[in-house]
Amino acid sequence: MIETSNMGSVFRALHQREGAFVIPNPWDVGSPRILASMGFEALATTSAGMAFAPGWQEGTVSRADTLEHCRRIVEATTLPVSADLEKGFGDSPVS
Repeated sequence: MIETSNMGSVFRALHQREGAFVIPNPWDVGSPRILASMGFEALATTSAGMAFAPGWQEGTVSRADTLEHCRRIVEATTLPVSADLEKGFGDSPVS
């Protein structure tokens, strides 16, 4: 189990080592557990998967719902998680 305070360092090290690594996209709370048990070393949220699972259109999910989805994914795993935040919720820093 990785300590929460070390997640950034672990994630950075995956990017800095030789070769590539595969980072799958869990779409619900169960999929991070399955992907971790398969040996993946990190996960990345998916805006499309998050939207499509309950039948929503991608790009229409609110900031609050997106952040809640990310929180649930992070809480469901001990792996580092990268978040897909849809252009940061805007086209400019003040959107």
